[in-house]
Amino acid sequence: MITHEIIKRPLITEKTSIQKELFNKVSFEVDRRANRIEIKKAIETIFNVRVASVKTMQITGKTKQRGRITGKRRDWKKAIVTLMPGERIDFFEGV
Repeated sequence: MITHEIIKRPLITEKTSIQKELFNKVSFEVDRRANRIEIKKAIETIFNVRVASVKTMQITGKTKQRGRITGKRRDWKKAIVTLMPGERIDFFEGV
């Protein structure tokens, strides 16, 4: 897999912002077929940082109902990347 195909997007929420500030952890949505080693290599090459550990989890999509019609959101994979001390990833540098 190509490194830019593995990392889909960063997850920016209140919880991930707190994790980033306190524990130097950054969360990403990643390809469901990617393993921890591939995710680690992709983060290190794209952002030019050193990664301490990668934890992954499979998120199942919620079922939603609108009237009589029911549907399901897609399943996806989440990776929480712990960076080495002194390393940073800034998504909004100029803001």
